[in-house]
Amino acid sequence: MRVLVTGAGGYLGRALVAALTAAGHEPIAMVRPGVGAIPGARETRAADLLDPDGLRRAVEGVDRVCHLAGLTRARESFDEPLRYFRVNTGGTLALLEAMADAGVRGLVFSSTCAVYGSPDRQPMTEDLPAAPPHPYASSKVAAEAVVEAQANSGALGAIVLRLPNLAGGADKDPTRLIPRVLAAATSRTPLGVNGDGSAVRDYLHVDDAAAGFVAAVERLPAPGGFARYNLGSARGTSILDVVAAVERVTGQRVPLVHNPPAHEPQVLIADATRAAAELGWEPKLSDLDSIIASLR
Repeated sequence: MRVLVTGAGGYLGRALVAALTAAGHEPIAMVRPGVGAIPGARETRAADLLDPDGLRRAVEGVDRVCHLAGLTRARESFDEPLRYFRVNTGGTLALLEAMADAGVRGLVFSSTCAVYGSPDRQPMTEDLPAAPPHPYASSKVAAEAVVEAQANSGALGAIVLRLPNLAGGADKDPTRLIPRVLAAATSRTPLGVNGDGSAVRDYLHVDDAAAGFVAAVERLPAPGGFARYNLGSARGTSILDVVAAVERVTGQRVPLVHNPPAHEPQVLIADATRAAAELGWEPKLSDLDSIIASLR
């Protein structure tokens, strides 16, 4: 199948282009103007989510769309909420309109497990109500609603994938925990940790996430169908677990500075049982040592 990947120049997008190619599909990369060709893509098309004409050209001749493009920084979204809704929600609406005009009737949408907020029940399952804690997550909830409504109209078949923290592979983002811990190990610079470092999160290897999108592309429901799945590693990892694993894999000590505790959830873990049962997907690379080794 010819699969358009929006946001193909990003961290997950590049991994998905490679995964689609390995699975025998023809990925068409959609990137912002000026990004350049994406290695491994059958074709690269420049377009912006807020440019209707560019979107119409981008979706021409494709069979499916994996929609990854958008804004993703939760803290930034507090300062720029309108921008986050304009791009994440409005951009999704514009893409759906372009798909309808072109007769493209299959979509896999990238969302986030942050939409659950901080529920007491862990691991988090898909039947939990949305309780978005910031404008970023709220913009994704709104975009999911648009996708579901379009699917319910019979215009397309759609799957929403909610993702936890991605890690591994080509991750160079200094704002994410594992690259920060690796940098501290290399530079011997103390790593600031909120509280005692016991907060637990779910880390999923980016290649496992990409495999989840391939599985969803290959199992999309017929037009009129809609499904929502969590992807996750099936394990919880604390900050101190990450530090210990980095020290184990690198042989370097990570100096720590304990800051005052932050107001944050103690445990956030995604339950991916439904994705395993219905998509035939399971994480294969998401043990912590493998994630860290892949980043070195």
